This record gives sequence, C-alpha cells and structure tokens, in this order.
Amino acid sequence: MPDTTPPRPEHRTQPESRPTTSRRTALRAGMGLTAGALGVAGAAAPASASAPSAPHAGGARVLQAGTPLCDQPGDSAAAQGLGSGDLAIPYYREHDGTWGYVFGDSWTGIQQTGTYIGSPVMLNQDRFDASGATPVSFTWAMPTAGRAGQLFDYRHDQNNGHGFEVSRIPNDCIEFGGRTYIQYTSVATWTPPAGYDGSLMSGVAYSDDHGVTWRDYPYHWAGDTQGVNQSMYGMWSFAGIDPDGWLYIFSKRWNGTHVNTADGGAIQLFRIRPDRFRAGDFGAQENWAFVDGGWRWTRSAPPSVILSGNNIGEFSVKRIGGTYCMSYFDVADYSIRTRTAARPDAVWSAPRPQIVGNNTLPPSHWGKPQVPFLYGGYIHPGSPNANALTLIVSQWNGKLHEPPYWVLQYDGIAA
Repeated sequence: MPDTTPPRPEHRTQPESRPTTSRRTALRAGMGLTAGALGVAGAAAPASASAPSAPHAGGARVLQAGTPLCDQPGDSAAAQGLGSGDLAIPYYREHDGTWGYVFGDSWTGIQQTGTYIGSPVMLNQDRFDASGATPVSFTWAMPTAGRAGQLFDYRHDQNNGHGFEVSRIPNDCIEFGGRTYIQYTSVATWTPPAGYDGSLMSGVAYSDDHGVTWRDYPYHWAGDTQGVNQSMYGMWSFAGIDPDGWLYIFSKRWNGTHVNTADGGAIQLFRIRPDRFRAGDFGAQENWAFVDGGWRWTRSAPPSVILSGNNIGEFSVKRIGGTYCMSYFDVADYSIRTRTAARPDAVWSAPRPQIVGNNTLPPSHWGKPQVPFLYGGYIHPGSPNANALTLIVSQWNGKLHEPPYWVLQYDGIAA
C-alpha cells in the first residue's frame, strides 16, 4: 500500500442469503498491496430543486433507477479524486445553494484500489436536478477541488485520545447559520461479540468554512468500549429545522455492522433550539417521551422509543415538502424501507419496501428494484415531494478489489 494509513476495515455482513465474509478480514488481507485500499437542512431548497420532471420521446418521465455515482472509469467522482466510496449522505449547502455528499470509506481508484483516502470524505455539486432527468454529478471536492481527502484530523487504528478506534463513520450532515455539522460514530471494532455494538463513542464535528476544516465538540456520547453498550445516541439523523423553530433529531443504536441483533430497530426523537445546538449545549434538548400515561415533550425524562421491530442499519429522516419522510436499511427484511408522518412526533406510517436485495421473496418485494448487497438508503433533501424521493443507496459485493463498491441514485420513490 503506498500510504501509511490502512484501509478502514469495515464490516458489512449481510443476511444469510448473502456472503458473510467480513470486510474487516477482506480489507486487512489487502494491506501491503499496491491497491490500498430541513425542509432542506434548515432552509428552503432553491427553486431548481423543485423543477418539473423532464419529458423525453413520447412524453414519458425520465428517472434515475440505480445510476452509479462513483466506481466507474472517468466519472465525475473520479475527476474529484474519488474512485470508490459508500454512503454519500446528501445535504443542502445553505450558504450558497449547492449540495454536499458525505462518503464513508473511500479510495482513489475504482474497485477499492489505489490509495485509501479515509472517512469521512466529501464531494460537492453545484446544482441538483430533482426531476430525475440527470444524475448527480460532482463538481468539486473537499478540501481541494480535484483532490478528495479525509475531512477529520485523526488516525485510523489508533488511540486518538479517547481510546482505540478503527474509523469514524458519518451518519448525517446538516448546515444552518453558516456552520456545517457531521454526526459520526467512532468504531472500536467491526467484529464485536454478540450483544455488543462495537462502538467507541459518537460525536458531532463542525466546520465554519463550509467543510474545509473541522473541529470536534468536546462532549461525546460514550459507546460500547467506553462502557455504554447500545447507546441510543449512537447514530443520528437530522430531520431539519421545522417551521416551529426547533431542530428535530432522530437517533438509534449503532448498527453499522448490520449484525447488532440487540439493535431491535429502536428509534428515539429529541429536539433542540438551533442556537443551543451551535453552542454545544446539548443538555438543552427536549425529549419526546411517554410519561404518566401520555406522550409529551419534556426535559425531565429521557426520550422514549417511538419505533421498533427489525434490526436496522443506516437511516435517514428529512422534511420533504411539508411531510416527514424516513428511510432505512431493514437488515431482517433485506430492503430499503420508507415511512412518513405529518410531524416528527406524529404517528408514522407502516414501512414500505422500496429497493430490495431479493425481489422474489417475500411477496412484498415482488417487482421492486433489486440490488444485492445493499445498505444505506439516504433521502436527498432536494427531493421535490414525498411521492418523488431521491434515495442514495450503497452496494458492496463482499470482495476486495472487485466491483461494485459504490452508491446508486434512485428517483421517483413514493414514500
């Protein structure tokens, strides 16, 4: 490997119908080789994000239906120094009306070759076509156009002052008031014992120069190896700043491994004033909790679980056109599912499978787009409405230096 930073040994174990080879094992095997491995984010989306669907011959609607956004020779990601990467969490860059995409594991070459860049990594786009007529195309990278780099200043497989950590994985990103925020999980191990989530801690990093340089808030939420296994603050999704002035945040246990059977699909909800969040006064949050026989906002009780069921991995919640939309990778159902609600604290609809790993079983998967080895499934905050979501879905085939290791764009998803 040409650089001194080892590939992030992420673990993407799939359900029984898929290979159970650990990415930790695969990537470790690759070390030493030449191939190294709110409405809209607190603000209204630009008018171009709500453009009508583009027609083509016969007037039919043109949509992206699994368009790869990286890991293709000569594509727009490669032009910005990123060959292969996953997640690509989209967010609205409020200060100039552009769009950012935050990747996890990233390499300079396709098929996870070349130099391992790190995690998280960011590519940006000057405009987003919400009609689905044209796919996302990246126009510059952080920190330097044409040269993608790891955003956070830390070392992999080291103790960076908090305990041993393998990597820091982004869960969501938001910008408001001139500051950009990434919530992340620091992973201690991708192969934890049964019943443990394998995290070191979770934190929030911020940037006051729109993503070039980053600092960490001093407060971190302790994880598994710091003595708090299954913390409900492991993974966050920023639903956005509601018209009522509150920043709504959903959170859950860390399950980036997809094998945390203690996850239970549990999700909680809290809110905080944007100025208090900016100040790092996280104790000012209000919690959506079931207290004394009823649901209420309170600071005197912790958040209650609002949803539970199958184990879930990555998840995303965004306010789209006045409707709150949720998407997540359902590990047990082997699908990206969606739900909707009128308000963050309202009753959520039943889950709907949208993109599936196997479209032959169960019957609810019949006719759905099929993506083996899928995960992720982030809602693009520039989606025009809840019946026409753009989802960014990750796919990895379980093998190092083989395609695919990328993100795919799907448009026109009715949540």
